[in-house]
Formats: sequence, structure tokens, C-alpha cells
Amino acid sequence: MASISTDSNGNRTIQFVAKDRKRKSVRLGKMPMKDAKEFKTKIAALNTATITGFSIDGETARWVGDLGEVFHEKLASVGLIQPREFHACALAEFVNHYIASRTDAKANTAKIWRQTITLLIEFFGADRSMQSLTKADAKDWRLFLVQRGMAEASIRKHSGFAKHFFKQAIDRELIVKNPFADLISASIGNTERQRFISHADIQKVIDACPCYEWRLIVALSRFGGLRCPSEHLALRWEDIHWDQQRFTVRSPKTERVAGHESRIVPLFPELLPYLEDARDCAAPGQVHVINRYRDLDGNLRSVMTKIVKRAGLIPWPRIFHNLRASRQTELEARFPTHVVCSWIGNSEAVARKHYLQVRDEDFAKALHNPVQLGSADGGNESYRVQPAQQETPENAEKLGKSRGVNKSPTGADGNRTHPATFQSPHWV
Repeated sequence: MASISTDSNGNRTIQFVAKDRKRKSVRLGKMPMKDAKEFKTKIAALNTATITGFSIDGETARWVGDLGEVFHEKLASVGLIQPREFHACALAEFVNHYIASRTDAKANTAKIWRQTITLLIEFFGADRSMQSLTKADAKDWRLFLVQRGMAEASIRKHSGFAKHFFKQAIDRELIVKNPFADLISASIGNTERQRFISHADIQKVIDACPCYEWRLIVALSRFGGLRCPSEHLALRWEDIHWDQQRFTVRSPKTERVAGHESRIVPLFPELLPYLEDARDCAAPGQVHVINRYRDLDGNLRSVMTKIVKRAGLIPWPRIFHNLRASRQTELEARFPTHVVCSWIGNSEAVARKHYLQVRDEDFAKALHNPVQLGSADGGNESYRVQPAQQETPENAEKLGKSRGVNKSPTGADGNRTHPATFQSPHWV
């Protein structure tokens, strides 16, 4: 027999007399009486099986199998069931099974996940129990990545995925703690891998391309700001609105976010000739804009590297991303940020962190275009920097007044007069 008791705070406890004739308790915490009664029935069945040596019935066995880690440990601690075997939740086995189950994940996402699990297995071993890992182990793993010379941005990325894997194990009630929870995983920009690709250099690359489709792939990346290869391969001829001088970009990366399934981008003058050339060369009834290289999306990066070398240039890091980032950088100089982000398909925060760059022409522009302090529409003209005027007998009196030299130091109202304008000193 088993009984339920409830304290003044609403916490419920089940008590029973075990095989050793000692009264034992299982604390359930605050729980609806209906659920507490089910616990009571199952605990009584388990206790009877323990005393008599008979097997438990199938329903009770399934109930035990569905128990969460906390209640499973509570029943095991009073001898009603056996503790779960920790080694059953091996690191490699769980993560590989999880990745295989995520059929909704993009191929590139699954690829990066596998890179993370490779790093975890390399350090901890494939058979390491997930339950045995501690916060100190997680910190040692991060130090291992640092000692390998991995960039901080990459370390944070893999730390975030490791944190994600263990969170999934917690949700499945296989473990009760996440040793990676305290690792910093917020993404940061890596300026060392940023490159601005000029129009002159990208023209060399385009000239070195083997065919019109490759010329369009490069142009869509550099002048259209598309993500390669996902957005290139998703582009269809029906998405090109020639009469409206714009086109629709379908975004597989953000399609699960409401309102971000696609975006409208102008048919930029730099991009238009390559689209027209591809249209003229397309076979009748061809659906996709990029047709020939649809099965080579995994090799586009390596082929692009060869093309850049053929153009006489040194391949830059993140070879397609930096084309997209270069486009956003130059558009930001001409259009408001929210407009550019709408065309590129990212947020202002992401653009500032991972896309926008300082170009050589920005320095040149600063040297040849002095900043005007104040403005004609509403600015304080008295603080506008003005060129110094040379004093001559003809303008001596005028300049004297403009510099605040006045024979009458006070006005008619007795207050000291102020100069009409501020004349900057000669060193400004």
C-alpha cells in the first residue's frame, strides 16, 4: 500500500513500506492530485513487484520508461527501479543520431554541426558519457580550440553548437545539466577575414570565367548581393521582372522566418548585362537561371578559387561572402541602411558586425572633402568653419567688426555686443 500526504505549501509526498519493512518517501513537489494518484498507483505496483520478485506489467514499464531524469532518480534512490546507465548516452552516439534526425536542417548547417562533433570527439573521445562532462571539461575544450590557433569567431560558433547539442539532450531528459552553458557563443565579426573587392578586380575575375553562367554567378554575388550558392540556385526566370526593373530573391536560409521567405532587389545597372546575356543563352523552357552548375553547389567555392587565380589575383578569405559584403558596403554610401538591408536580406546589426567595411576610397574622400560643421538648413552658421580673409586697407574696418573689434563695446541697451560671425583662426 502507498499513501499521499500534502503539506501546508501544497507539496505532495508518497509514502510506502518497502521490502525491508522501512517506511520510505518519494517527494513529488507541487503536483495536481490526479497526477499524484497516478504516481501512487505506479509506485504501489513497483513496490509489490520488488517484494514478490515478479515482473512489472507492460503499462507500468512504459510509464517508467517515460519518466524524466529527476523522478527516475527519486524512484531509484528508494530501491523501486534500477538507476539508468550513464554510459548509454555516449557523446558521439547521441549527437550523430540527433544530426541524422534533423531532416529539416540545411545541408551546410549539418556540415558545420559535424565539424563541431569532430572537435568534441577529438578532445573527449567518442564513448565519453555526456553526463560525466563538467563545466571545467567544457572550458578545457575551449582552451584546446584556442591552442589549435582557431579564430575567436570560429571558437564561439562551435561553442554555440556544443551548447545546442547538450540542450537537446536535456530536452530529451537524458542529462540534467549543460556543461557548455557558460561558454561565450555570441557571434563577432572577424575583421582579419574581411576584404573589399573592387570593381576593377571583380571585372578581372568575370573576364576569367569559363562561360556565361559563371559570369552571372560572380555578378549576382558582387552586384546583386546574393548568398552563394543557395540564393543563386533558387533563382528562376519567372523571378526576373524585366518591366519593373527588379527581381525576387528566394532565400532558403531565412525561409522559415515569417516575412523573410524572399526579398525584392533592383536590377542594378552593373548586374543587368549578365542577366540579359544568360537570358539570351538559356534553352527554351528553362526554369532556373543557373542551370548547368546545379549539382556542383558543393564545388562552387573551389572552382571560384581557381577562377580568381586565373585572373591573376590572390584568393581572398570567405570568397563569396566578401563579394556580398563589398556590395553592401558600397550601397551604404548611397542609400539608407534600412533600404540596403532590405535588398541584401540581413539586419542592420548583422550588417555592422559582419558586412560593412572601411575602404581606401573612404580615406581618400575624407582627405579631399573637409567636413562642414553646421548646415544651411537649420545649422548654427556662426560655427561654420570659414577660410581666413587677408586684411587690406579696403576691408580693415569690416574685418575688425567681424573679429569682434568694436569701438563701442556696449549696445544701446547697455549689453556688450557680439560678433555677427565667428572668424576661424589661421591654424584651423
